[in-house]
Amino acid sequence: MPTQISLHDLTKTCGDRLLFDGASLSIRPGERAGVVGENGAGKSTLLRLIAGTERPDDGRVVLHADGGVGYLAQTPDLPPQHTVQDAIDVALADLRGMERRLRVLERELGEAPPGRLAEYGDLLTLFELRGGYEADARVEKALHALGLEGLGRERLLGSLSGGEQARLGLACLISAAPEVMLLDEPTNHLDAAALDWLEEALLAHRGTVLAVSHDRLFLQRIATSIVEVDADRRSIVRHGEGYGTFVAAKAAARRHWEQEYARWCEQIAQLTDFADGAARGVAQGRAMKDNNKMAYDRDKGRVQASVAGRVRNAQERLRRLRESPVPRPPEPLRFTAAPDRGEADGTLVRLDGVRVGDRLSVDSLTVAAGERLLVHGANGAGKTTLLRVLAGVTAPDGGTVVRRGRIGFLAQEIPVSRPAQPLLAAFRLGLAGDAEELTDRLLSFGLFRERDLQVPVGALSAGQRRRLALARLLARPADLLLLDEPTNHLALGLVEELEAALAAWTGALVVVTHDRLLRRRFGGRTYEIRDGRPALVAR
Repeated sequence: MPTQISLHDLTKTCGDRLLFDGASLSIRPGERAGVVGENGAGKSTLLRLIAGTERPDDGRVVLHADGGVGYLAQTPDLPPQHTVQDAIDVALADLRGMERRLRVLERELGEAPPGRLAEYGDLLTLFELRGGYEADARVEKALHALGLEGLGRERLLGSLSGGEQARLGLACLISAAPEVMLLDEPTNHLDAAALDWLEEALLAHRGTVLAVSHDRLFLQRIATSIVEVDADRRSIVRHGEGYGTFVAAKAAARRHWEQEYARWCEQIAQLTDFADGAARGVAQGRAMKDNNKMAYDRDKGRVQASVAGRVRNAQERLRRLRESPVPRPPEPLRFTAAPDRGEADGTLVRLDGVRVGDRLSVDSLTVAAGERLLVHGANGAGKTTLLRVLAGVTAPDGGTVVRRGRIGFLAQEIPVSRPAQPLLAAFRLGLAGDAEELTDRLLSFGLFRERDLQVPVGALSAGQRRRLALARLLARPADLLLLDEPTNHLALGLVEELEAALAAWTGALVVVTHDRLLRRRFGGRTYEIRDGRPALVAR
């Protein structure tokens, strides 16, 4: 029986949040589907529902795969008292069970009934399709590719770091080669070489893959379709033909929205003009014929009745249009240069001999007006500390920092100091303008809907808090933008918009990012931080 993965009229809540409301989805056999959506939208929940580790509140999940199902959670739940070898044995248990059954059947082949021969043939075909004979060799290759070749098989899982556990879980699942792979953020904790290996392994897989990922380059390379978890509509939207089609579909939807809004505005204007002006022009200037006042009044009455009917029709159409308005599309994201930019020409920030504990050591670094810097490095290398020093959030233990002009800073972690404060109030804090003006301004970005404005900040998801911080950045003119992992927790459609806004930005920019596609497309100087020391990298 071929692989079947489908969801039918699915409803699922998480706490007091409704994630899915009548959502449906089908995945074709052999498909490699990338699952995308804003942080907290329900991507991980979707994978758990398909894997069967969670159940829907309503609706039906169908999963059938003769060749087995492998599920890798974003944070693997490995028993801490077990060893690395135990984890490998558990992952390969299905294949080893198949191999034992094949040996039993082989001993009976000479006198086996026809049904037993058919079982042997089917099992052997499935075993070979899953590469059962090469499973142990795949384990060694996977551990080496993921930087775990020196990991002792006797090591307790509880002694491994979170990154090591995630990579071990990935190595085990890829080695087991189940027919269906369900992967939640498999690119986390991987370096460039490991990412290349993972992409090649998934491209070579003969079965079906569903992978939750925020890595656009990974999705470009491996996904044959995109499954979007839409938090606003509480639904699941399928985009065929890979990541490029997903981006194109988003752009097409935006153009369609703009056209629909323009048509709605045009109809409103035309009907309003007609309704206001038609009655005033009834039979004006029409001369009486043959001094026949009775005929004149009768004809005039007919004309007036006709026009009055058309006016009533126009007013009724106006009423219906205004009852179902087409909302105004948001403007494309655009950062605003400070109005006194001329006063901030030249060097905007200069660091000399700066030291922050053992986290950062900068002999000299300058950021000039209009300059673009990309900063990357391993986790814990000092990237965030550097941006916080540039922004003036962290004071150095030694050295000097000189700043000029206005600085906009997007932190990697968005703290919540007033959890009960409504979203709109948090946005307005420190911004000039009256309440109505700032409300319109926030809604114009397209990052929130009107129904979100009174939601307490403490109830926002990580993605929503990220969007709030981004909205405040868009609302403040700046000479220099400092962005620490700006694409984190954002839906990929918004990431594409943000990247376009940064490409159009003419002010100075310093970006820390793990986003491989953003780094590949970035134009400007590149610094790599190692052990707290930034070094210019030739590109």
